[in-house]
Amino acid sequence: MKVFLTGGSGFVGGALVHRLLAEGHEVLALARSSSSVQRVRAAGADAVPGDLAELGRPGSPAWLARLREADAVVHVAAHMEFWGPDALFEQANHVPALALHAASVEAGVRRFVLISAASVSTGSQRRPVVDESTPEGRPNIAYSRVKLATERALVKAPGGDTELVVLRPPFVWGRGMTTIDEMAEVAEAGRFAWIDHGRHVVDFVHVENLATAAVLALTRGRHRGVYYVTDGTPMPLRDFLTPLLATRGVDLSRSRSVPLAIAAPIAATMDRTARLLRRKTAPPLTNWLVSFTGRDRSYDITAARRELGYSPDMSVEKGLAEMASSGTTRPM
Repeated sequence: MKVFLTGGSGFVGGALVHRLLAEGHEVLALARSSSSVQRVRAAGADAVPGDLAELGRPGSPAWLARLREADAVVHVAAHMEFWGPDALFEQANHVPALALHAASVEAGVRRFVLISAASVSTGSQRRPVVDESTPEGRPNIAYSRVKLATERALVKAPGGDTELVVLRPPFVWGRGMTTIDEMAEVAEAGRFAWIDHGRHVVDFVHVENLATAAVLALTRGRHRGVYYVTDGTPMPLRDFLTPLLATRGVDLSRSRSVPLAIAAPIAATMDRTARLLRRKTAPPLTNWLVSFTGRDRSYDITAARRELGYSPDMSVEKGLAEMASSGTTRPM
C-alpha cells in the first residue's frame, strides 16, 4: 500500500514511517522544511516537499499530484501546546485537516486516518473510565477543543469513496519523546509537585503501540469509527512517571505533594487570570494539569481490540528499558 503521511519528521510520525516501511508499505511523507525533507529521506521515505497551509491559498500546490498516488492518508501533523487561544489551533490544525481530507476525497484516496487525542474528553467530563460512547463534555484546553471540533466536522464532511477512521491516543511516550525534556527541567529546578502523592490513575500509549494502531486502521475499523488507543495498562501517575523520568537520571522520590482540594481552586484562579490577561504562556498550575494529574482517568480500548484487531505489544517495562539503555533519541 502507498501511504501519504503528514508529520513524518516528528516523534509520532517518525515511528510510523519506520513501522510502515518495515511492513512493506511505501511512504510519501509531506515535509515543509529542508531539515524535515532530510529526516524523512534518511528514514527511507519518499519526501514530498510542501506545506498543508498551501491548501488554503489560490491555486493547487504541486504536491497534490503525489496525493493522487496514495491508497491511504495518515494525518499526524499538528500544532500541540497546552496553552493558547482557540483561534490559533483552528488555523494551525482544524483548517488544514479539513482541507487535506477534502483533497484526499477529491484524489480518490481509500482511507483517511486522523490522529486525534484522548484529551478531547478531558475537562467537564469527570468519569474515571471512558469509552467511545461516553459524552466528551467540554475539553479544558484549546488544542483538545479544536481536535474534537475537527473530528466532528470530518465525520459530517462529504466522504465520497474515502473512509474515515479516527484514533484517540492519550499521553504518547517512548524513545525520542520531547515532552520528557520539559518535565525533567521542571523537576530538576525543584518546581515539580505531585497532587495527592501521585495516586490518581493515568493512561498513556507507547509510540510504537500507536504506530501499530495506525497501520491497522489503514484496512480495519468502521467508516467514521472513533477509537481510543492506549497501552492497556493504566496505573497511578507516580508508578508511571517515576521510572519514566529515572531514564533521564531524575529522582522524584523527594518531590512534595499538594492535596487536590488545594490544587484545584489555585489552578482555576491561575488559569482564569492568565486567560483574562491574555498571557502567552501558561501559569505554573492550570485546570488541564489538575485534570491530568489530580483525577483518575483511563480509556476502555475494547472497541480498538475488537474492530481494529489492536493489541498493544510494547509493554511499559520494555519501553522503559529501551529508553534507559539508548536515551531518548530515535535514530532516523
